[in-house]
Amino acid sequence: MSAPIVEAKGLKRVYEVKRGLFKEPGRLQAVGGVSFSVEPGKTLAVVGESGCGKSTLARMVTLIEKPTEGSLTLDGVDAVNPPSNRKTDLRRMVQLVFQNPYGSLNPRKKVGTILEEPLAINTDLSSSERTERARAMMAKVGLRPEYYNRYPHMFSGGQRQRIAIARALMLSPKLVVADEPVSALDVSIQAQVLNLLQDLQSEMGLAYLFISHDLGVVRHIAHDVLVMYLGHAVEQGPKERIYARPLHPYTQALLSSTPGISGVKRKRIVLKGELPSPLNPPKGCVFSTRCPYVTERCKVERPQPRLLDGRYVACHYAENFLKETAA
Repeated sequence: MSAPIVEAKGLKRVYEVKRGLFKEPGRLQAVGGVSFSVEPGKTLAVVGESGCGKSTLARMVTLIEKPTEGSLTLDGVDAVNPPSNRKTDLRRMVQLVFQNPYGSLNPRKKVGTILEEPLAINTDLSSSERTERARAMMAKVGLRPEYYNRYPHMFSGGQRQRIAIARALMLSPKLVVADEPVSALDVSIQAQVLNLLQDLQSEMGLAYLFISHDLGVVRHIAHDVLVMYLGHAVEQGPKERIYARPLHPYTQALLSSTPGISGVKRKRIVLKGELPSPLNPPKGCVFSTRCPYVTERCKVERPQPRLLDGRYVACHYAENFLKETAA
């Protein structure tokens, strides 16, 4: 087993929100103590509905935001309070691929300039060396040589996302954080981009933190899955186990919303109510306001993630679901 490229323990991010001139600021807990690790050549998919904290988690891992609490290491180096001589190395080690490839590319710059820019800022390579590397990366992601002098608006969505992936790989990172990288693409193009990501992972030994709400996409690319709800990890483990036998009611609802996703016919679970406000989360289990199996214990006691059937699950009654599925 390889040492993890990224390892997070108890990662939290809390924002102070102003609520009026004479009121105390509110505390919005976007991420509430998430732990995970990703090894080279592996993909951890983070799933959940909008507002669950996926993108905040991505911003912390890419060092855009600093965690309020918890530890984060990149290739064994403290990324929360890094040594002064390692800050630049850490930022080069992890790169981000955004959801909207057109919005993330400068429309005034040609593709060649966009790809060379990370090298111009972070390395001492000559102009000819930067050009050579950019053209080599274009070939690696399936872009034709003549695209080098074209502008982003001249490409399709799938081609623009290939440009964005190429840019993210220019500094030879060890970890790529992909935040909904195919959600803006047509289904046929999604498959091409996902296959490209897998090929690049095999060739370069990349670790992926893959943010998505599409369970079909996650099933195609992930090795492990982290299910988040209201900033908390409710179920986490190998993809095969979670898809075959989800043990948290929220995971069950997510999988039931996509028929045939796991090859098992499931009863559709319709969640009632809205996602609670992160400014005023439930006292007990964060899912208690929408869970069809809620009890009084759930409303007052927050379950901690515990190992069960090869994955971690935060539910007081997960054993009951395990018995039901086994039967």
